[in-house]
Amino acid sequence: MPMTPPTGPMCTRDSLAAELREMGVRPGETLLVHSSLSSLGWVCGGPGAVVLALLDALGDDGTLVVPTHSGDNSDPATWADPPVPESWWADIRASMPPYDARTTPTRGVGVIPETVRTWPGAVRSAHPQTSFAAVGPRAAAIMDGHALDCRLGERSPLARLEEARARILLLGVGFGSCTAFHLAEYRIPAPQVDNSFAVMTSRGRRWVTVRDTSITEDRFGELGAAFEKERPMLLGKVGAAETRLFSLTDAVAFAEVWLAEHRPRATPPRPPTSAAGTPTWRTSTAAWQ
Repeated sequence: MPMTPPTGPMCTRDSLAAELREMGVRPGETLLVHSSLSSLGWVCGGPGAVVLALLDALGDDGTLVVPTHSGDNSDPATWADPPVPESWWADIRASMPPYDARTTPTRGVGVIPETVRTWPGAVRSAHPQTSFAAVGPRAAAIMDGHALDCRLGERSPLARLEEARARILLLGVGFGSCTAFHLAEYRIPAPQVDNSFAVMTSRGRRWVTVRDTSITEDRFGELGAAFEKERPMLLGKVGAAETRLFSLTDAVAFAEVWLAEHRPRATPPRPPTSAAGTPTWRTSTAAWQ
């Protein structure tokens, strides 16, 4: 069957870098990027060209940060889309490969973060489910100290990004992808849950369960729409992608107030899934050692 030709627009490294600068991306800043390659149009050079364009816009003194989550390293008892038979659970817990910052692939966050993960000089944080990766002079400091019992809270790169006065770029994705809102969840009352994953320890591979704050993207779209109406942000297009650029600090501060008022949490929600139906940020309801 004949292939459908691309509809464009045709994007290049140079055109993307120029449009990022027009959007307001500044040389030397720290930028947390959530992205969709397909939203841009036809990109000459694919995801590598997008990463190069972002680095061009940030310059040598800027730092690029992306989510490199791998939520499939989690308790199969919580998997919903799709679930697996209960008879498999014990074998999955015993066999799940341990997280390795060098080699564990991303899942559910897109091809651009996967490209950054393997970029020369990239630094990746230590959490087996909600890691981030960064390229640039602030990469090591932002990625340091990501605690196993703190997916997206005070001991995660999100808090370090707040300290660095980072901004967030939503490149062709909506507010449902804005991980910074999760930092607000750690600062307001929220249920605590067990969270399980496979890690390497001094004694070898272990299946570990920790206690952590329950997190969910539920109503993040509504939260983002309210934030966009009330707080300043830059809106535009990069390629064909609808793009938003705003302060991470502002986003977290607004989310703390909005979530407490509009989405109070008394009991753990159903574990969230990505739009593609893959498990992300899974939480376990029962410890398994």
